Amino acid sequence: MAAQEPSPPSSLEGNKPGFPKKILANNLEEKHMCNSCLEILRRPLQAQCGHRFCSFCFNKIVSSGPHKCSACIKEDLFEDPTSILKEGGAFPDNAARREVEALSAVCPNEGCTWTGNIKEYEVNHEGKCDFMIILCPSCKELMRTNELERHNERECPERTLNCKYCKEPFHFKNIKAHDEICPKYPMICEGCAKKKIPREKYVDHIKFCSKFRAPCRFHVVGCDMSVSLESLQPQSLELAGHKIHELHRALRELELKLGQLTLGGGAPVQGACAPTLPTLALPALATSFTPLPSAVGAALELQLHSEKTKVAELSRRCQELELKVGTFENIVCVLNREMERSSTTIEAYNRQHRLDQDKVEILNNKVRQLERTVGLRDLSIVEMEGNIREMSAATFDGIFVWKISDFTKKRQDAVAGRAPAMFSPAFFTSKYGYKMCLRIYLNGDGTGRASHLSLFFVVMRGHSDALLKWPFNQKVYSWYLSCMINVTLMLLDQNNREHIIDAFRPDISSSSFQRPVSDMNIASGCPLFCPLPKLDTKNSYIRDDTIFIKAIVDLTGL
Repeated sequence: MAAQEPSPPSSLEGNKPGFPKKILANNLEEKHMCNSCLEILRRPLQAQCGHRFCSFCFNKIVSSGPHKCSACIKEDLFEDPTSILKEGGAFPDNAARREVEALSAVCPNEGCTWTGNIKEYEVNHEGKCDFMIILCPSCKELMRTNELERHNERECPERTLNCKYCKEPFHFKNIKAHDEICPKYPMICEGCAKKKIPREKYVDHIKFCSKFRAPCRFHVVGCDMSVSLESLQPQSLELAGHKIHELHRALRELELKLGQLTLGGGAPVQGACAPTLPTLALPALATSFTPLPSAVGAALELQLHSEKTKVAELSRRCQELELKVGTFENIVCVLNREMERSSTTIEAYNRQHRLDQDKVEILNNKVRQLERTVGLRDLSIVEMEGNIREMSAATFDGIFVWKISDFTKKRQDAVAGRAPAMFSPAFFTSKYGYKMCLRIYLNGDGTGRASHLSLFFVVMRGHSDALLKWPFNQKVYSWYLSCMINVTLMLLDQNNREHIIDAFRPDISSSSFQRPVSDMNIASGCPLFCPLPKLDTKNSYIRDDTIFIKAIVDLTGL
């Protein structure tokens, strides 16, 4: 009899509640569910009352002292002190753990195609899936695990970069601020157009750049001129001084001529400003001084007429603008009334939209309820189909022939470890008799691993167990032995010449043949049933990629 391999130690031992239900490839049976977290059992413990809990959940319950079992209360089976959960009041349920770890599992993360069993999920896949949704530790954005590296390198606004100029680290969102203070940032001289001047050397460069134009030192009072180093050379300064002197002399000459023209040949007004003198002093000159020459008067009359024309044109334009303003005010009043009506209409639409949303939410709830109902019906149908298939393959005379097709592929799956064991459909000694099945390892198990085909006999929990005698110790007749034995297992020769036969006598002290407390007892049988080389050579046991296994249970005395 091959022993079940223990589960490898897990780094998560006792530190997590149950496995989520959505990892199951099939529907969840109640016996595999934790009575606290209502998820799939992880490291199950069985309390004195018989209910199972995850190791983590049980320790959490009893950490604050003894507690009443909520499952016993719910099932109205409370019995003091059996139903009191307390520290040390539960034991590891290894049988349930093996059953749970053998359940088929799928990855719940969208896009991941991983499949296996729950044991493989915990050891090799849980917390390691590339499609698992995680938070970026910097920006808190949700993403898949396989996208985190690219996100950290290219997309995260909180990622840290090294400046390609000064090599100092900074946050990506501060890249512009860093460029403005980076001492190595390349700058361009506005004078000589020299490129790639580090910011820390830019000031030294413009001090000696002959083409750089600096603002005038009087720019604070309005001067918008700029000077360069070339213009500050001694020759340039001397030339500028001559030009300023000539401009000053020409200005004085113009002031003198203007004074003579205005005062009729009197003493010139020193320092008068040419642009303002004619307009400010003209009314006084008309009464206090001699009449102006006729040419000057005609020019002034012409200027006055021009100003009057401009004033009339401006008045006309003001009237036109006032008319337009009145028209626009009327249009604004109409638009305001339209806006009020539109606001009322929009509010009505919003109320209707909210009512429609409420109706949609009610309909969505009904749809979800119907979907759940349909899902439950589908599960029931699948379960019924499985039962029908099982019943159609079952026999009730203690003799069972198991046809295994696609032998080559199933053998390869066993060698690769994808499906090391296979269970046969159930069969019975009679309609209300013992329920049994076979378990085969196409690549061997235990002492026969990789060398023999291993075949085992399994006693299962049946509907009529309470009426039967236990332990299971019924006599089985061997066609090839002269004594009465219990179980005969055969690999059939399809030429009906030389079958491979083995048998064993049940050990009534073994738990394998006691009344089952779970779906099936521990398998018992022949780990060295058939050498694998015998199946690899040309033989009559495999035909059309199919083998037949036969089990015989004697009904004498039943």
